[in-house]
Amino acid sequence: MGQDQTKQQIEKGLQLYQSNQTEKALHVWMKVLEKSADLVGRFRVLGCLVTAHSEMGRYKEMLKFAVVQIDTARELEDADFLLESYLNLARSNEKLCEFHKTISYCKTCVGLPGTRAGAQLGGQVSLSMGNAFLGLSLFQKALESFEKALRYAHNNDDAMLECRVCCSLGSFYAQVKDYEKALFFPCKAAELVSDYGKGWSLKYRAMSQYHMAVAYRLLGHLGSAMECCEESMKIALQHGDRPLQALCLLCFADIHRSRGDLELSQLKLHCLSESIYRSKGLQRELRAHVVRFHECVEETELYCGLCGESIGERNSRLQALPCSHIFHLRGLLACGQGAARVSVGYARAQLA
Repeated sequence: MGQDQTKQQIEKGLQLYQSNQTEKALHVWMKVLEKSADLVGRFRVLGCLVTAHSEMGRYKEMLKFAVVQIDTARELEDADFLLESYLNLARSNEKLCEFHKTISYCKTCVGLPGTRAGAQLGGQVSLSMGNAFLGLSLFQKALESFEKALRYAHNNDDAMLECRVCCSLGSFYAQVKDYEKALFFPCKAAELVSDYGKGWSLKYRAMSQYHMAVAYRLLGHLGSAMECCEESMKIALQHGDRPLQALCLLCFADIHRSRGDLELSQLKLHCLSESIYRSKGLQRELRAHVVRFHECVEETELYCGLCGESIGERNSRLQALPCSHIFHLRGLLACGQGAARVSVGYARAQLA
């Protein structure tokens, strides 16, 4: 496979990946690795595989391709490629929570001789190092690294990097319990996506919405937290971003726990897990969550007294009557009895 054909196949894989045909994209890229003798093309396709496996949560595979990419960079004897491959190796270890290794590889990046990509990737190296320091609870070093990454972003007009740094700063301030700043920075990230992100991957919007959800929950703004988390989960499901799906599930559980509706949190988790496994075609896991969902419904007796449907399977407004029965609001209104029977003073619940 020659250089032109390699480029075409890499581009084909990217188009498939961007249209959410992930497995087909991986198949195309793996064929390039098998057949192409073009080292530069192989290096690029390895970078695509690293990114794809990162977003799928397959971190051991991500690490494997990052190691192969380093070997390819050494064959090319190109400092720019070597810097990029060491950064991917640092990120892989960051995802695997090997934070000491992440910091070591980031320091290797910093110690490489001057490269053309240094100005572009330097901020990403600082960001990865900051995430590792945060994972180790070394807060001062984490903040210094994030601020350095932010300077890189501003100096190079790199709005995408700034967006990622703002999300990491949101996590930082959530951990140190400065919840106002934990909300400010993800909101800034969302603003960057709105202003500059027309051509960006939707993962940037999903990421900012998730961090906003976390901050809103910590501040006690549970309605806003639920809205942001639902938006993030919707995008994560569309794009097969399993790590973000897992984070959103945890956030949903935290929101319901903060509301005190622990039974509903179980229902929500089983319902969302069912959607995830259905999209992946994993029938055994899908059946397990369907069965558990209905068991939870029976245990909690969460049925609408009008339509008979289970409560918690989908987002619905509810009404609690003085007799302690709970109904779907749409059912009451459809019967034309809602306004007469339910006063404003009665308890209202919003199931999200």
